[in-house]
Amino acid sequence: MSRNATALWHGGGKDGHGHLTTQSGVLKETQYSFKSRFEDGPGTNPEELIAAAHAGCFTMKLSFVLGEAGFPPEQIETKCDITLADGAITKSHLTVKAKVPGIDKEKFDACAEDAKKNCPVSKLLNTDISMEAALV
Repeated sequence: MSRNATALWHGGGKDGHGHLTTQSGVLKETQYSFKSRFEDGPGTNPEELIAAAHAGCFTMKLSFVLGEAGFPPEQIETKCDITLADGAITKSHLTVKAKVPGIDKEKFDACAEDAKKNCPVSKLLNTDISMEAALV
């Protein structure tokens, strides 16, 4: 499986602007800029999108892990906070609230730790990055 998104940027880093479009069309020319990334301007930013991806991926993985352990969840809510400092993403913090009938705290904690370690986005945040770059 492969998914894609496209970023289009016009101008310099601080005074420019751009938009993001995803393959699914959920984001379609969604605005982003210096202000939406580092201030309170309209639009999204890469860190917000990484937070959404990590929260969504982790939550789905936790649902699978709990189900495989015999404890299908009623509801899982995950908030992800991404920290950008000194030009790098330095932290991803997950805050999880779940309704899981019949599970004890120790088993839930073990399932959550498994999901945190093994969801694809968690793995990506600790992976090598490769690139093909060309001038057109």
